[in-house]
Amino acid sequence: MENRDSANTTPLQRVVVFQQNGSGERKIAGVREYGADIIALEIISIDEPLPLVLDDARAYLPETIEADLVLDYLRHQDLSHDLVLMCVEQGIPVISSGKKRVGKRVMTPPT
Repeated sequence: MENRDSANTTPLQRVVVFQQNGSGERKIAGVREYGADIIALEIISIDEPLPLVLDDARAYLPETIEADLVLDYLRHQDLSHDLVLMCVEQGIPVISSGKKRVGKRVMTPPT
């Protein structure tokens, strides 16, 4: 993930998008089109079939997240829940669009 804009020394915002089966592709395309000069984008896709209940969803998530902001487009509630917990633990703001999440570093705007 590139951390600096090559035209100047302004650090790019590091945004990590978590998606399932292409669930964030429209938003990713928008960020690439309109924010490529200010945002370093990393995409983490979880596309495998999952059971209805995950006892430990962290097995599907990275141990650490290097980001200024996380966008949560995961569809599986257990994955989304554990992702938000990880972000709170690591002090990373997270946007979980269209979900019912509460917390100091969590935003849940309507979709």
